[in-house]
Amino acid sequence: MSAAAEPCFRINGLRRLDGLLRVNGAKNAALPCLAASLLSDQPSRLRRVPNIEDVRRLLEILSFLGVESDFHDNEVVVRPSGVCGGSPPDALAAALRASFLVMGPLLVRTGLASCGTPGGDVIGARPLDVHLAGFRALGAEVESVGGRTIARAPHGLRGATFVLDYPSVLGTENLLLAATLARGRTRLVNAAMEPEIICLAEMLNRMGASISGAGGHTITIDGVERLTGVEHELIPDRIETGSLLIAAAVTRGQVCLQGVRPDHLESLLGKLSEIGVDVSQKPGQLDIAVEADARLTATNLQSLPFPGFATDLQAPMTALLTQVEGTSVVHERVFENRMQHLDELRKFGANIIAGGAAPVVIGPTPLTGAVVRGTDIRATAALIVAALAADGESRIYGVDHLSRGYADLAGQLQHLGADIELARSADTLTN
Repeated sequence: MSAAAEPCFRINGLRRLDGLLRVNGAKNAALPCLAASLLSDQPSRLRRVPNIEDVRRLLEILSFLGVESDFHDNEVVVRPSGVCGGSPPDALAAALRASFLVMGPLLVRTGLASCGTPGGDVIGARPLDVHLAGFRALGAEVESVGGRTIARAPHGLRGATFVLDYPSVLGTENLLLAATLARGRTRLVNAAMEPEIICLAEMLNRMGASISGAGGHTITIDGVERLTGVEHELIPDRIETGSLLIAAAVTRGQVCLQGVRPDHLESLLGKLSEIGVDVSQKPGQLDIAVEADARLTATNLQSLPFPGFATDLQAPMTALLTQVEGTSVVHERVFENRMQHLDELRKFGANIIAGGAAPVVIGPTPLTGAVVRGTDIRATAALIVAALAADGESRIYGVDHLSRGYADLAGQLQHLGADIELARSADTLTN
């Protein structure tokens, strides 16, 4: 497709964001919770499900495995038909990292699971070692054949203590799913602590699982005979929330986000306060308000597993740091290839000195409109943040990435006062 026919976001910057907004449910909770539907033969209903591409892709995968679904008004009803089985089509598996989450449920229910190499954003090494070693610890035989992972447990899985080499989020979720129906007790040590894992564990417990310790370094699962259907509401999306707060700050706006979880964003809120953003929270209420009229100053930043600063917010925060006074150093500690947005930020006029996984950002630098391209979900969000602060018109290409993780970021920004629109076909200019 030529650049002239490719959709892009057209943004006229220097518009202050103001207003109230309710955020969507969490992408990274929706995917494992949908995979959990494979563990029961009864229907389940998930509420507050974001209407994003990754959710639609996973529902398509589930349909190949015997799960029917209806998705309307941010609610998904899933209806497994007996004991589900099969393997995701390779093309679908390659389009979605979370496709591999079907492995744990299929393995424990049917004794056989297979999946092609999962895809997703190219942001660094994301090996499956934790998943595979965990399956082996639970008694499965695992092999790789022609790029496809095949796991067998004809006599079922048995509980075990397994120490994760790294607190992998998807690895923790996959083993949690598998262990719910395994015989005996499983302990996952050095487990990931993200809020989305707590959301998954709460759903599984409501289905009849016996899980304790989710959100801590050690999760204990006592296997049960069967799980039932459930109604479950997803937690708010902390990455969407953080992206909108950062966008408000870069425009020196005043925004209140409703239906959020401040306790899921303590690292971001701390950094925003540190640079001079006025962050306010009302005790007992699920909202966060920010105001950034005052002078903002530099800080250092490093992304870490939860409860550290979220790697998914590193790129948007880097864009904000181009507009604060002083020198900031950004350390990416999670994914080694998550700095692809830096060259694109420089096209706006950002003063960023390359430093491998720790670039130096010098600000404030006046930004001017530019034609840029996002390379993954969060890099594209970072370019939107920069365009909001830039003088003149910007074109952001690679918008297909954004639809995988944000339900309607452009519409949300429009609601808050941004001048942003999706330009299509002949309405766009060559890149």
